[in-house]
Amino acid sequence: MAEIKLSLEKREIAGKKLAALREAGKVPAVIYGGQTEPTLVQAEYNEIEKALRLAGYHSTLDLSVAGKSQLAIVKNIDIDPVTRKLVNVEFQAVSADEVIEATAPIVLEGFESSEANKLHYVILQVMEEIEVKAKPADLPEKIVADASKFATLDDKLTIADLVLPKGVELADKELSSDQVVASIYDPAAEAAAREAEEAAAAEANTDAADVPSDNGSKPEEAPAEGKE
Repeated sequence: MAEIKLSLEKREIAGKKLAALREAGKVPAVIYGGQTEPTLVQAEYNEIEKALRLAGYHSTLDLSVAGKSQLAIVKNIDIDPVTRKLVNVEFQAVSADEVIEATAPIVLEGFESSEANKLHYVILQVMEEIEVKAKPADLPEKIVADASKFATLDDKLTIADLVLPKGVELADKELSSDQVVASIYDPAAEAAAREAEEAAAAEANTDAADVPSDNGSKPEEAPAEGKE
């Protein structure tokens, strides 16, 4: 069973009436998948927000609806762009023996002890998460990547360096094993390069301002009135 539990109530309200439901401190949701039709549900805002914060898109939840238990994963969350509050949640029903796809965050560990960190280099993570597939009980909360071996600016951490837990596979078989997950850079060198570029641009602008007109001389002055 999933460790994260969430109690939901069935709902009849839909459409424009959902605004009143949200004002009452509840979040509308829907459960789809499995052998049944989509089920409209709702939950107290604080309860569903807490469960989603723990589960994210990578852990299963044990949903309780009208006394019945249903294993599910989060498939979509809608957030109000102004208030940043939950406005709707979609759950996908799954079974314990079903291989499903989920998103797992990639967590870099050990960079603090690396030679690169001692040289004051900075790590740049270009992949924050990855799609994996596994049975619900095997879905990882995170994929840990070892960043302790970074030493030079040429070092990179790729998909091939990720160690997946037992029973877990990459969902995208076409994902290149050479795709970069993280690399490092020298902030001091980049700052120096930017300063050099800015200095060169400033010098170029100064040189351009000193360039004479097309014929290399000042334009002739018009003769004063009354003079030839």
